[in-house]
Amino acid sequence: MKHIAYLPYWYFQNRLLKKEKPLQTVLFLTDYCNLKCKHCSEDGHAGTIMKPYRQVKEELEYSYRQGARFLDLEGGEPTLWSDGGYRINDLIYLAKKIGFYSVTVTTNGQRPFDYLAADSIWVSVDGYKRYHDMIRGAGTFDTLNRNIKESGLKNISVNMAINKMNYPSVPDVIKYAAANPSIQSVSLNFHTPYPGTEHMMLPWDKRIHVIDKIIQMKRDGYTVMNSVSGLQCMKRHDFKKFCWISNFILTDGTRLAECPGKTAGLCERCGFSMAGEMHSLMKLRPDTVLAGLKLRMREE
Repeated sequence: MKHIAYLPYWYFQNRLLKKEKPLQTVLFLTDYCNLKCKHCSEDGHAGTIMKPYRQVKEELEYSYRQGARFLDLEGGEPTLWSDGGYRINDLIYLAKKIGFYSVTVTTNGQRPFDYLAADSIWVSVDGYKRYHDMIRGAGTFDTLNRNIKESGLKNISVNMAINKMNYPSVPDVIKYAAANPSIQSVSLNFHTPYPGTEHMMLPWDKRIHVIDKIIQMKRDGYTVMNSVSGLQCMKRHDFKKFCWISNFILTDGTRLAECPGKTAGLCERCGFSMAGEMHSLMKLRPDTVLAGLKLRMREE
């Protein structure tokens, strides 16, 4: 439980003493991917960069020195990462050796992932069945569903990026996650319009309607990870962002103290629900604090 004990210390340092040190690192390992999703910008699956092990080690040590204790490994498709004899589990073991409390891997679920040593695994589900396949390709939903079932793991959750194509499927994804004994919870985000993907952004009035539906389903007992307070923030353009809570290290090695969306000037159109969760956390909204504790305790 040492990482639970770290949280009040981190809060005191950063909220009261204004340190602005990260709690989490989002580290992109590669831009190689086995899909070309409609919502993804071209550089997300360019297939040109595979970070060497030594570089990742330096980036992890840097992030740990900055204060981060939770790690999310992403891509491209991070399970494709390799360097000589090294594979992704070697990075997970390395992060734990450095001192990170938990490691998450976010995958598209198109390859078996039962071997992953991560504390938690997030599988991207962009709609139920045909909606997911519209965005990620024919048969991709059945493949990820099979890999979730056959993994035998108990630490799997799913996340959905809601956009103009798949928003009608949100209730079905929530129900799918709740009915699947292999899935712990579902996290809902909205498409952030990075250059070349602006056409996928859900209009704001529809976003508000979808959020109201998610909140209602959460109150009805469905296993939605997002807190109500965090979701309410996502209805607005103007809430204060605390996105330095996560630092980002991009595929090309660029180190950002905040979300890449800030560099791209997208904060007012942000779809990352973590922004709302961070705001509510810093305001000590009880439901957000509880949601965060539940998430971290599941990783214990």
